[in-house]
Amino acid sequence: MNALPKRILSIDVLRAVTMFLMIFVNDVAGVSHIPDWIKHTEANEDGMGFSDIIFPAFLFIVGLSMPFALQNRIKKGNSLPSNAFYILLRSLALIIMGFFQVNLENYDRSSALLPYPVYTILITISFFLIWLAYPSTISKTNKNLLIIAGVILLVTLAFFYKGGSATHPEGLKPHWWGILGIIGWAYLVSAFVYLFSKRNMLVLAIAFTLFAGINIATHTGNLNIHLWIIGDASAVTLMLAGILIAELYEKLMIQKKYLDFWVLFNFYGLLAIAFGMFIRPYAGGISKIYATPAWVFVCMGITILAFEIIIYIVDFKGKSNIFKAIKSAGTSTLTCYITPYIIYSLFSLLHFQFPHFLSVGIGGILRSIAMAFLVIITVSFLEKRKIRLKV
Repeated sequence: MNALPKRILSIDVLRAVTMFLMIFVNDVAGVSHIPDWIKHTEANEDGMGFSDIIFPAFLFIVGLSMPFALQNRIKKGNSLPSNAFYILLRSLALIIMGFFQVNLENYDRSSALLPYPVYTILITISFFLIWLAYPSTISKTNKNLLIIAGVILLVTLAFFYKGGSATHPEGLKPHWWGILGIIGWAYLVSAFVYLFSKRNMLVLAIAFTLFAGINIATHTGNLNIHLWIIGDASAVTLMLAGILIAELYEKLMIQKKYLDFWVLFNFYGLLAIAFGMFIRPYAGGISKIYATPAWVFVCMGITILAFEIIIYIVDFKGKSNIFKAIKSAGTSTLTCYITPYIIYSLFSLLHFQFPHFLSVGIGGILRSIAMAFLVIITVSFLEKRKIRLKV
């Protein structure tokens, strides 16, 4: 074996499982009387729930996927400037989407021209028009017209946006960057680190150590400045960890060093968890909200071990069909993340509310599982009709 396939099935499956769980935890946040271990842990509490593991896992997976995507571009003959421009455009798309979605949280429903669900649906439609993976059957002219229409719609919606309150109105502004925005900024930094490292593992390891050090120094009080693009470097640290694991995975699989693979993946997974627990008392405990080093490294270790399990199931045992029902969450992941905005907005417009027994306890948990499947089934339907976002 001289090279791995362009798409790594185990990474797609890990991404699908993580996306499924992300939809689930986002929905279950609106369910009352559920066990504390499922919920997000409060910011000032030293600990984390199941919901706190999902986003860092997603950041790690973006790192896992990155080397394969960029290497495919390099193999196709794309130049360094072309790849740099690709990284910039991809990052910008995620940052813009995250920026608009964050401002939805501050939308003034009482004085805005458009009802909140209508505004949300139109924002999402503009995303599809701009960043749709247009099929080759559509003419370049029609494609460009649709993209321009999306840009005009987005700019118009930005103009009509009203945030804050009637007494303290606010326009669009960055409150925080949102899930997609955080991914976008971290991708920008991590992808350029990877591109200029030229796959040198030592360079990548040094970069990982540097950004992990920034995260640790920030939370131990040894770094008192705010680094605009990377913040406390938690997201970049997780993404670079994913890149390192992807490079190690490819090297070991090509060389068929399977025993080394099992030993090293277990070692690095457990080491990350152990280091997280070690540094926990010295750097703010475990907190997702504050993105403390303990949270970063414990979640990193859990994701490495989860990836190892999925590699065993999918790559070694060939049991990928187990995950067939959620496949689209791994191949149209951004569409999966965006689609709930439309579904919940439609629920609001139709004045649909779940019955009480589906909003509390076990009933609510089952509802959230069903909602995750509903989103993925919807995305699968769209995917078959060539409607999917791609940045």
